[in-house]
Amino acid sequence: MQQNIKDILHPDFKVGVLGAGQLGKMLALAAANWHLPLHFLDAAEDFPAAGLGASFQKGDFAQYDDVLAFGLDKDVLTVEIEHVNTEALAELERRGVKVHPAPDKLALIKDKGLQKQFYLEKGLPSSHFELFEDENAVKAAVANGKWAFPFVQKSRTAGYDGKGVSIIRSEADWGKLLPGSCLLEECVDIELELAVIVARNENGEIAAFPTVEMEFNPVANLVEFLVCPARISPEIEAAAKALAKRCIEAYALCGLLAVELFLTKKGELLINEVAPRPHNSGHHTIDSAYTSQFEQHLRGILNLPLGDTRSKCPAVMVNLLGSEGHSGPTYYAGLAETLAIPGVNLHFYGKSHTKPYRKMGHATIVAETLEEAVGNARKVMERLRIEAR
Repeated sequence: MQQNIKDILHPDFKVGVLGAGQLGKMLALAAANWHLPLHFLDAAEDFPAAGLGASFQKGDFAQYDDVLAFGLDKDVLTVEIEHVNTEALAELERRGVKVHPAPDKLALIKDKGLQKQFYLEKGLPSSHFELFEDENAVKAAVANGKWAFPFVQKSRTAGYDGKGVSIIRSEADWGKLLPGSCLLEECVDIELELAVIVARNENGEIAAFPTVEMEFNPVANLVEFLVCPARISPEIEAAAKALAKRCIEAYALCGLLAVELFLTKKGELLINEVAPRPHNSGHHTIDSAYTSQFEQHLRGILNLPLGDTRSKCPAVMVNLLGSEGHSGPTYYAGLAETLAIPGVNLHFYGKSHTKPYRKMGHATIVAETLEEAVGNARKVMERLRIEAR
């Protein structure tokens, strides 16, 4: 049954969000268009979203008691980060609170080992992998000839924004091994790294945004440059969207699912990993799509009709990272020169302190042609630096 919009916009209707970072901020800005108040739980009142909600509760979203107390008076709960206490969310669900994404699926996704096993069980294409108890078991597998260099090691839990991933090319990289429970993946011969943001509501309606192409910062392992539409064939575009839709159907999630994909040099599409929330690979939709990913997430978790996912124009998104060698109070160098570039939309997250490779904001550059957008995006990367005063 479709959610009654009158109920949603009633002053007593409460939507809670675990996490008040930049994703929460952009979610609150989207909700403000409907005058839909959001309520946030996070550790500090100076976080990006804290001042934009109807209320802010200080607490730890990884702690059972904090999450339970926060959620008891909410009609709907959602997340801006996976690493939350899913046991408390399950209890809230038992008490009648709607939780999206569902706690059991959230628990599965935040464990990258369980996530890979899920793809195997559901027949969804992904790279070969194996689970290991710790880094010593990894060394033993290499010594026994079960695994050969190079390979990718991922921590099973707590990985985020490039953390928890290490590429091991030889024994010289043993110092890069991550401690604790992990998985190994074979190194895929990658042509392009792609992503599709897909949404679903309780009625089972599904809609996918156009596929994007991503380039990563080689040091921080963060998305640094994103191109929409991806420079791929119509056949690959259709296949990527179809795979993303299969994935969200398999999870039966409501809200958004960001599906990161590898396009191999043989033309195969493989699922790398997913995130059940708004995602870095969808930030450009604020400025270039008929419906932003943040509004679409709200539509999904509130069981409203999903919005139009088409792009209005080509777009490039650049992550604005703290400059190397700079730690301290934030200073935006080259701001005026950057704003003089046509089609530039700056989004700063309000973080008062910068450090190397910290996500401080993003820029979306729109233009009539993709080539023009790419060229102006390169200028943004050259001119804008986030430094410490």
